[in-house]
Amino acid sequence: MKTVNLKSDMPQIHEALQRLERELAIARQEKAKLLKLVHGYGSTGAGGDIRIAVQKRLVEMAQDGQIRGCIFGENWAKSDEATWKLMQSHAELKGDSDLGRRNQGITIVVL
Repeated sequence: MKTVNLKSDMPQIHEALQRLERELAIARQEKAKLLKLVHGYGSTGAGGDIRIAVQKRLVEMAQDGQIRGCIFGENWAKSDEATWKLMQSHAELKGDSDLGRRNQGITIVVL
């Protein structure tokens, strides 16, 4: 699973959303099935605006059929039904370093 860091240089929200769109387009061209987004969670005390905006956009994209779905980091655990179902078809996910860590700074995107 490819990992993309949307927050590496602390962009403004609109820049992070543009980066999201660009990385999703690249992943589709590469025929990727999954993408791990690192968007942060607001650890600096600033509220995690990028996380909120990215997750909102991903939910909209899923509703519009642009992506198959997404699993937010706080739900990325074997006990989550969507995660478990995804791991059954992608066994390599069982070794993901964020699995079960309730990491609010990531989101898994199913393309």
